[in-house]
Amino acid sequence: LEKLSIECTMGNPLVLYLNFKKEKKMASSYYKLDVTNRQEIRSKAAKALRKKGMIPGVLYFSGEENVNISIEKSVLFHAMQSGQRIFEIDQDGKSQYTMIKQLQYHPVTDEVIHVDLMRVRRSEKITISVPLVLVGDSIGVKEGGVLSQSLNQIEISCFPTDVPEQIELNIEDLELNSAKSVADLEIDIEDVDIVTDPSLNIVSITPPASEEVVEDVEDVQEGDESLEEASKDEGNDSSDGDNNGESESS
Repeated sequence: LEKLSIECTMGNPLVLYLNFKKEKKMASSYYKLDVTNRQEIRSKAAKALRKKGMIPGVLYFSGEENVNISIEKSVLFHAMQSGQRIFEIDQDGKSQYTMIKQLQYHPVTDEVIHVDLMRVRRSEKITISVPLVLVGDSIGVKEGGVLSQSLNQIEISCFPTDVPEQIELNIEDLELNSAKSVADLEIDIEDVDIVTDPSLNIVSITPPASEEVVEDVEDVQEGDESLEEASKDEGNDSSDGDNNGESESS
């Protein structure tokens, strides 16, 4: 949420100058995630929950005992699609804040079969992964290069109230045969630090593969022609040798 404050200055009576100043407001509400405590933790009980459309999970926090929970599949799906990273849950009548730490998927159907929630405190920094989005049309692509993005997420350290929806990297100045790494990221957000190794490559632009293939084909053709010429020379030499032998014998 943003609040706009307007300052008006009258230079020309016919013109009204409006200076808009954006004041960032901390998030006051989080996506509500309904969870239920569960007592049975055996595999059969977990299978029974999944048949009912529930996802078994664990809620944990450093130094405290783990709590076994279950979440309705549709509720978890909507929470994951909400774009938020921090969720509010009700535990023993008290509001707590959590983040999805790990998801386990079925090896065949790719459906979520287990979820780990980690409780967070709004006054303590957390390490969390956020999407990494490329912005702009690069020079290299306009010249016919092929763009390859090798990193789609980045780990950052920040307070739960300051988790950005995404981190952007401008690639408009990225030329052919060049790349950008984590070190090239510029985050102008207070109290947000990058945790990911700065040397990791994010994006690169290379020449089209077709050009390299054409060059390789030409090299192969030249090699074949050389082999054919060499074979002809050997054939001629052997023919001359046979003719000489026949003349000597006669």
